[in-house]
Amino acid sequence: MRRRDFIGSVGAAVVVSLPAWAQQPVRRLGYLFSFAQADDNQLWEACRQGLRQFGYVEERSIALEPRWADGRPERLPGLAADLVRLKVDIIVAAATPATIAAMTATRDIPIIMVAIGDPVALGLIASLARPGGNVTGLSLLTAELSGKRLELLAEVLPSIHRLAVLVNPDNPVHAVFLNQTRGAALSKGVELHSLTARNPREIEDVFAEASRKQVAALIVLDDPVIWGHRIQIVALAAKQRLPVIYGYREFVDAGGLMSYGPDRVAHYRRTAYYVDKILRGAKPADLPVEQPTKFDLIVNLKTARTLGLTISPTLIARADEVIE
Repeated sequence: MRRRDFIGSVGAAVVVSLPAWAQQPVRRLGYLFSFAQADDNQLWEACRQGLRQFGYVEERSIALEPRWADGRPERLPGLAADLVRLKVDIIVAAATPATIAAMTATRDIPIIMVAIGDPVALGLIASLARPGGNVTGLSLLTAELSGKRLELLAEVLPSIHRLAVLVNPDNPVHAVFLNQTRGAALSKGVELHSLTARNPREIEDVFAEASRKQVAALIVLDDPVIWGHRIQIVALAAKQRLPVIYGYREFVDAGGLMSYGPDRVAHYRRTAYYVDKILRGAKPADLPVEQPTKFDLIVNLKTARTLGLTISPTLIARADEVIE
């Protein structure tokens, strides 16, 4: 065999033996987060873990471009525009404000939303089954969730007649869930008050107003900005001896009474499923939006005792986790 032919055959054998990722161009994925990385790094790690489970290797088959708004939603449009300038292949947008910012920045790049509220009601997609456009992904909430949280409070406080809801006026989905909570409260004969906050000073005002209105309990709606102030909120609730139900378990870990909501880590990990589908040629318009089917109830019995509340054995038995 001539030397030139031998070298050529060896080169061909090497190319054939290379792993699949080495034969494909590196795909660039943009991630748009409303929160700060230090505040919720577990969600970012869940995204990366999901990609590894699908066989993607960072800096070999994929390059990741995370952007963090650090709890400042006004930064999201600029961060989204930056990802578009980078010509990423996909943008994963966490929560409603980030998804809206990504959609405003591009109608061409596929967008995978996660931890979204009600994407149909907000006009982000045409329907859950066939989203249309360039957006698909995972809805973290369902229409029944607001009513269920009110029911759980009523189990702990059977005589409840006045309730407040903490709303971030900058989060457009909160108007949707506030209306749903109003409907649930009306059906139970509960007087409902809407209290708005988006920063520490306004959160202080919310609890002062709750005290003036003599509300018996509070529902804190899911929101990345409010989540960033969870320590302050839990401390103020304890100071006022106010029972509060949250959507995120981290509030309960910090000393809150109870939470009821989907497993956020699992949802962020699931974004990799949509990434893989789209990189293999699927169109966002044709990928149905997933909704949670399992919700976790976390109860802090230590906090309940501090508040002078008795949690029924039935409710404790239904809890997915009880903090003693």
